[in-house]
Amino acid sequence: MNMATTVGARARPGLPALYMEVPRPINSLLLIAGILLLSGLLMMTSASIEIASSQYGDPFYHLKRQSIFAAIGLIAALVTLHVPMRVWRNYSWFLLMASYGLLLLVFVPGIGKTVNGSARWIDLGFFNLQPSELAKVFVVIYLATFLERHLYEVRENWSGFFKPLAVITATVVLLHFEPDHGVMVILMLTAFCMIFLAGAKLYRFLLMLILCVGAVALLAVMKPYVIVRLSSFLTPWAAENVYGGGYQLTQALIAFGRGEWLGVGLGNSIQKLYFLPEAHNDFILAIIGEELGLFGVAAIVLLFCLLVFNAFAIGKAAHLKNRLFAAFFAYGLGLLFAGQAMINIGVNIGLLPTKGLTLPFLSYGGASLIVSCFMVALLVRIQYETECLSAAEVGDQT
Repeated sequence: MNMATTVGARARPGLPALYMEVPRPINSLLLIAGILLLSGLLMMTSASIEIASSQYGDPFYHLKRQSIFAAIGLIAALVTLHVPMRVWRNYSWFLLMASYGLLLLVFVPGIGKTVNGSARWIDLGFFNLQPSELAKVFVVIYLATFLERHLYEVRENWSGFFKPLAVITATVVLLHFEPDHGVMVILMLTAFCMIFLAGAKLYRFLLMLILCVGAVALLAVMKPYVIVRLSSFLTPWAAENVYGGGYQLTQALIAFGRGEWLGVGLGNSIQKLYFLPEAHNDFILAIIGEELGLFGVAAIVLLFCLLVFNAFAIGKAAHLKNRLFAAFFAYGLGLLFAGQAMINIGVNIGLLPTKGLTLPFLSYGGASLIVSCFMVALLVRIQYETECLSAAEVGDQT
């Protein structure tokens, strides 16, 4: 009896025996991502329909654009599913250099686009590419490669601890000058967590924590608007903040308050009628809270928890098979999703200072949606290769 018959698998023509088609139920990761994507299209349309009708004369203007971005994201995901993990590992250095190049392009006159004082975009005509979205994934790929190749050094020596941090520091500096402090914080937290998961000593992190706190304090002193934003975050209802730096937060809190337990009904939000700025973008969760209530918000939070859980489960499965690059890569992707979702949710409910950061799959924006689809496809590819390896091992034992 051959291996394919034994394990119930069928070898795909043109691929090594290692990569076999293994019958499996519906992929839970793809199911969760699909629900988030469809929920995002629905709620983004509801949040933007009035402003789209007013500004563009088409109530479904944002839906049409976001649907095109979703289609591009799905195509990118399909292509990514056919790229073996070894390709990403072998070209990790070039991807890191590409991330630096993209982050530098935003400062080039005529290429970079500045909005509200921030140079974070490259104007491609049809939509604005945000290089930091791609850069964070490319940096995680490089970190996963480094941790695989230098695992002992990372665990035992200071040099192995500081080398990956040097890579992160270069990226952080570029993000600081855009500025894009949201992605900067997410990338730093992701890097620290990946290094910790690789087995680095805890006391080294405590030292870095002290240095980071000092750096944040220095940043606050150098950038007066940071102090103003922090002040408005702590006292958003104060007379000097409620129509100033705390305006978005107070309007978001009003939206949550109106929604109560079950919401006012889909499409019945009042805050989206020019009261809450960026209602279809950074503050989409506030509109979900107003229209669908606490239960709607809880469902979204649960979906993100399940998404991150699946990412870590995929990483753990790869780790058990000693596929270290795939494991660290999956951990990093899960941490990116977790960090971005946590910060956006924290901003919406007033636990964190206001920061322009999208909620993956739900907020309006082409770059964020396409990269989110790309990240899910990478996780599915890691899962596929790990399962194929397990099937091959079972066949060998049989």
